[in-house]
Amino acid sequence: MADQLPREQGDPLLNTFQQGSLPNGIKSSKDGLHARGQWASKAEFLLAVAGQIIGLGNVWRFPYLCYKNGGGVFFVPYLLFLVLCGIPLFLLETSLGQFTSLGGVSAWRTMCPLFGGLGYASQVMILHGCVYYIVILAWALFYLSYSFQAELPWSHCNNTWNTEACVVFERHNQTAVVSSLPENATSSVMEFWEREVLRLSSSLDELGPISWKLALCLAIVWLVCYFCVWKGVKSTGKVVYLTATFPYAMLLVLLVRGATLPGATQGIVFYLKPNITRLADPQVWMDAGTQVFFSYGICLGSLTALGSYNKYNNDCYKDSFLLCLLNSVTSFLAGFAIFSVLGFMAEEQGVDIASVAQSGPGLAFIAYPRAVAMMPVPQLWAVCFFLMIIMLGLDTQFVSLEALMTSVTDLYPNLIRRGHRRELLLLFICIICFLLGLVMVTPGGLYVFQIYDHFSCSGASLLLLSIFQSLAIGWVYGAERFSSNIRDMTGYTPLPVFKLCWKYLTPAVCTATFVFSLVSWSPLNLGKGLVAPAWATTLGWLLTLSSVSLLPIWAIYAMATTPGTLPQRFHRLCSPAENSSLALHYSPSGLPYIPALPLSEKQKEPITDILHDRLT
Repeated sequence: MADQLPREQGDPLLNTFQQGSLPNGIKSSKDGLHARGQWASKAEFLLAVAGQIIGLGNVWRFPYLCYKNGGGVFFVPYLLFLVLCGIPLFLLETSLGQFTSLGGVSAWRTMCPLFGGLGYASQVMILHGCVYYIVILAWALFYLSYSFQAELPWSHCNNTWNTEACVVFERHNQTAVVSSLPENATSSVMEFWEREVLRLSSSLDELGPISWKLALCLAIVWLVCYFCVWKGVKSTGKVVYLTATFPYAMLLVLLVRGATLPGATQGIVFYLKPNITRLADPQVWMDAGTQVFFSYGICLGSLTALGSYNKYNNDCYKDSFLLCLLNSVTSFLAGFAIFSVLGFMAEEQGVDIASVAQSGPGLAFIAYPRAVAMMPVPQLWAVCFFLMIIMLGLDTQFVSLEALMTSVTDLYPNLIRRGHRRELLLLFICIICFLLGLVMVTPGGLYVFQIYDHFSCSGASLLLLSIFQSLAIGWVYGAERFSSNIRDMTGYTPLPVFKLCWKYLTPAVCTATFVFSLVSWSPLNLGKGLVAPAWATTLGWLLTLSSVSLLPIWAIYAMATTPGTLPQRFHRLCSPAENSSLALHYSPSGLPYIPALPLSEKQKEPITDILHDRLT
């Protein structure tokens, strides 16, 4: 049996907070701090997490990686990473937040003070993500605003931004007139993307003036994000009903439409056709690992923050399995929706699907718009697609913002949870992120975006944080003890394999992947034959260090400021805030109590077993 920790006294670290910062949203009558809040229902929590982890990576990255890395055999390394790293870390972060009722920073400082830098590093990564990720939504909003025209502007060459080299590739004409095409021919879709949307410059050194149209789109998206988060979980919990479910409706519409198009079968075959020889390529395993880390939102602190608004006895164990299953199934189904349409486009143009299959922005803003332009009633499908892109990105963005606000508020509850200070702080963060994001809506902004995307929340950063998270829980706090904490919340013990993963398998797999990523590192390719210059790569690595360097910085700071001899300091910092075991839970009267498990809801094991464990 996992060792049960003492329950007689509360957490000293938690006791240092004033009454206003008590878990579960209890409001203090003494100092009048606002309640922390809780999810109004379990559905709000599930939808919020689903909105956070199910994003653009499911639609524009996973299907392409399947096609690129051997089709159906890509599921072998993907599922292996999912089982050994994805689900264990997902459960770890979600249950950590629920157990402590605190955001990412305070939760780690409570459970394992020496590793408090994990919380700070994750918040810096969220902040970087908030700056650049929302630019994608500005691009999508730009496309959406043009989708209501009588004729889609990227479907022809009669626009003011088109050049003489503009060509409309459609309806088998690519092979028919290939000999008559000018040498520098560009498609109408590409010219719309580069000359009207981005106004793309020729190099990173030429940033140029801000595009007022894109800046306006960016401001609108930030305004929406602000009002989705400004009241905390009260507003976030309601908005996710729309933003987390609407993309599924659009994905279903596009899936049905794509399956009925000629050439859809060809696209799906290319998507899933197995090539077993690809398993011998280390890059395939690297792609699978990074996809799991990116798509599951691991090490960003958002899962911990969202879990912190749960009731103490919520079944976070079952929720983790359900949400992980939903995420992977969504990625798999998105591949059918995307590649059925790409198969249609390849057949219409009379080309191989390899020439139209793309990942990232190339899929969302070049390949798919070109395919949509070939369909009957193209405006309808363009609106559906870009609304889906906006909704997928929007809930990821504002839930990340909510996680950041949760961590900051839990650090300084007496300062922030008064009056309208939280709203004002959120407004300040949104304005700063908006101003920083303006550099990405310049002619050279795409290059800056790529550097941010590659370095700020890079695979190396996520892998390092994953390694230290596993070490902190598996070895310092104790896998047995953490498993016991989950049992106390849910009424049953997690599978023994989770303890094995937290202690051995997850850090081993992450370390091997991290080493391989360093060995195979190469300068970032910015497209159009451009490679990131040395100064841009240096700035990129500084972005990476801005987060991961907080781990050793915090550890050194904590060791320097903790009283006692060196062994005493180390022992104290490796103990969960002295000798605590459980987050405090409070009755309306303000007196601490330990809630009994709701046995009527926990039929996983006999009542006698639970009572026996409680007594022992």
